[in-house]
Amino acid sequence: MLKNLYEWVLKWADTPYGGWALFILAFSESSFFPIPPDVLLIALAVGKPKKALKFALICSAGSVLGGILGYLIGWQFMTVVGHKIIAFYGLTEKVNTIASMYNQYNAWAVGIAGFTPVPYKVFTITAGAFKINFLIFLLASTVSRSARFFLVGGLIFLFGPRIQVFIDKYFNILVIAFTVLLIASFFLIKVII
Repeated sequence: MLKNLYEWVLKWADTPYGGWALFILAFSESSFFPIPPDVLLIALAVGKPKKALKFALICSAGSVLGGILGYLIGWQFMTVVGHKIIAFYGLTEKVNTIASMYNQYNAWAVGIAGFTPVPYKVFTITAGAFKINFLIFLLASTVSRSARFFLVGGLIFLFGPRIQVFIDKYFNILVIAFTVLLIASFFLIKVII
């Protein structure tokens, strides 16, 4: 089923509605949909490298707005919808772990989840359920999601279609490296201030 969804998502790159499809995919993925928007972002950006940063912006905006929907689901509709979405991804037992991450790291948990390949929707929904400060959630989501999508879009903008093979092969390593650098920079700022 996921393979069919994946192929369906990729077909949107060949239509004039690719930008809208990217926005809707990014929005949906942040609150309930299983396919990450990176797939369509890469396809669109490789097809039109000069518009790669525009596609990254579209993807970031859709993702952050979808994250707000996820937060709303957790905040107001956890019993009705939120638990079902989390159960669909087989992460019901991880909710307590996520709660302890919020207690210990607050916005860091959202920021790291927003940048890495973990199911971001679970973090948006639980952020609302655990009533994480909305402004902190919004800021962490905006920074992390934008960093993730602009990294991909920026690489394609700079290096063109040939970078797709590199991104596909080393995506998880790139994400981990960037996350370590992000955490180190925030830690450094905290120590200096």
